[in-house]
Amino acid sequence: MNDTKPELPYRIHALELGPMENFIYVIEDIASGRAAVVDPAWEPEEILALADRKGLQITDLLLTHSHHDHINGIERVLESAPTARLHLLKPEADFWGRTLAKPELHYGGDRLDLGDTEILFLHTPGHTPGSACFHLPSGGDLITGDTLFVFGCGRCDLTGGDPEQMFHTLKDLRTRLPRHTCIHPGHNYSVKPTSTLEEEAEGNPFLHFHDLGDFVHYRMHEHDRVRHSPYGPMPVKSGR
Repeated sequence: MNDTKPELPYRIHALELGPMENFIYVIEDIASGRAAVVDPAWEPEEILALADRKGLQITDLLLTHSHHDHINGIERVLESAPTARLHLLKPEADFWGRTLAKPELHYGGDRLDLGDTEILFLHTPGHTPGSACFHLPSGGDLITGDTLFVFGCGRCDLTGGDPEQMFHTLKDLRTRLPRHTCIHPGHNYSVKPTSTLEEEAEGNPFLHFHDLGDFVHYRMHEHDRVRHSPYGPMPVKSGR
């Protein structure tokens, strides 16, 4: 029996940048040397330096959503990589209302081929109307932005937020994707930087709710009062 795992066509490089503990991800397609930057923000020179060290060509920028702390490095990265394409979901572009470098607009279920690396766009509203997660199915990785944190989830009280949508989004992620899926969140708010959906199902309180009303009350009124980062796992409470 051979237990050797197949080689993946990609690597994910994570940079923690800025005052809000943002994770910026550089997805490297190994065969082609192409790179996609997810949510370029705060210290774009660090992003460009990583690409230079690795010998990568930045060909794509992927936005999980349009909040300032996830997009404020776009212009600088595009200055250095002027042919790179900018990608976001159409509902998020409508919410953002900003014309920038003629972005390529997508819908949930769309696919981007970064060389040999397949990236699937998932529409995951709740934090904003057009929030996206990026699924790399060949390796079981999911870049989640501010939709799903390690043992937490994104706020729903900002403009465009909707806790009812967030409830359905998280339920869909939990039931739709394999339990071994590794999540890579948009902020380093937890006791560890990554997790699996199996760990989240067991330890993330936002994935413990079966009742929509209870989830909305917890997200909007209770969570920020009783929990503080760094988030750790919480056991499932009976009655949820």
